[in-house]
Amino acid sequence: MRIATFNVNGVTGRLPLVLDWLAETQPDAVCLQELKAPDERFPAGAFEKAGYGAIWLGQKSWNGVALLARGTAPIETRRNLPGELASAQARYIEGAVSGVLVGCLYAPNGNPTGSEKYAAKLAWYERFMARADELLGSGQPVVLAGDYNIIPTDADVYVPDRWRDDALFQPALKQGFAAMIEAGWVDALRRRYPDETVYTFWKHWRNAFARDAGLRIDHLLLSPAAAQRFVDAGVDRDFRGREKPSDHGPVWVELKP
Repeated sequence: MRIATFNVNGVTGRLPLVLDWLAETQPDAVCLQELKAPDERFPAGAFEKAGYGAIWLGQKSWNGVALLARGTAPIETRRNLPGELASAQARYIEGAVSGVLVGCLYAPNGNPTGSEKYAAKLAWYERFMARADELLGSGQPVVLAGDYNIIPTDADVYVPDRWRDDALFQPALKQGFAAMIEAGWVDALRRRYPDETVYTFWKHWRNAFARDAGLRIDHLLLSPAAAQRFVDAGVDRDFRGREKPSDHGPVWVELKP
């Protein structure tokens, strides 16, 4: 079972790229972030023609998350995090796909540090980590996949010193991510590549992708029950280099059935 996450940076504008990716890699469950489309503009029909059922939480111009399942529709278990109003920013949706609970997240960026946006990011992460604790306690196979907007360590960024003041690289957030790992969540990419340089995001300027001047901010965290089924993980880098790409590459994990 392949579970993938892809920050598409606009689902309508990137739809041809996303459909090509689905056709070529055929993931079984897909988390999409940064839809930048209200609910009524989500291209559910195009995904259905491609063989995927979908649930989604859209937002006009910004944010937005969706969960796709190949050959079926995900069974929705939650939209928005506990404690959030229905009018909250569209950043979390959760559903069951083939016996695995998949949480799709798009965390706030939070820049600049010291601002209301950064405070909102910290508050969002408190709610997210509380939900993660609940899911971990369930003992079920769970995958929390998406754009975390956290660079976990110096090994996850090209030239770390240039990012010390960025909201993606603050000690409180890195410590929170490390606390999830200590609690029992397994970082799928680091399970596969414990020491290698591996990035998931490259800016659209200064030839960043060609220079491999990237960041690792898209993560798939596996509960212990899911981690027991781990087979492989990786980044579909080729799609970052195609025409009109997102600034993120798709990331995936493969689990035993």
